[in-house]
Amino acid sequence: MTNSLVPPSMQERLRIKKVETLADDWYVLKKTTFEIQRRDGTWQQQSRETYDRGNGATILLYNLTRRTVVLVRQFRFPVFANGHPGLLIETPAGLLDEATPEERIKAEVEEETGYRVDHVRKVFEAFMSPGSVTEKLYFFVAEYDSGDKTSLGGGKHAEGEDIEVLELSMESAMKAIESGDIVDGKTIMLLQYACIHLFEPTRKAA
Repeated sequence: MTNSLVPPSMQERLRIKKVETLADDWYVLKKTTFEIQRRDGTWQQQSRETYDRGNGATILLYNLTRRTVVLVRQFRFPVFANGHPGLLIETPAGLLDEATPEERIKAEVEEETGYRVDHVRKVFEAFMSPGSVTEKLYFFVAEYDSGDKTSLGGGKHAEGEDIEVLELSMESAMKAIESGDIVDGKTIMLLQYACIHLFEPTRKAA
């Protein structure tokens, strides 16, 4: 057992033996065979598949005065294939596509929700499925009001997006996590962040 949060370097403990491309259609699926030195000093051969779709960004729009947040609802086939009804409530998100996280999320939130925000704040970064997906997600928050609404939103028709915009009270959004109506990981993380760091201090100060 160790108390250090500083990880040891893996540069000298990893030997890549073979990399195979299994699929290169929408994004890239690879199988990598490597040798890794275990903590007891012995070497072990392993293989892992990695799905590389680039990095992304997501954002929670919030209004402290009205105690509301803006979320979106859209069909997600992978969750439908896993037994979910398929319509997922989420925070707006998108892949970076060579833009900076700030640039991408400003454009994405306007495309999806119709709200144009000039100031966004990054609150943390996270790997969402590190066992198989290479994607790192940048998490943002931004304040909004009714005057920021410039269009209906809804996403890009050409990309198959058919997005419904939802404005919920913070309390309703948190109850939706408890009830299972919100099951998307990034959305739960941002709502919990907002509850602790944005809305809760306001409530206590009132």
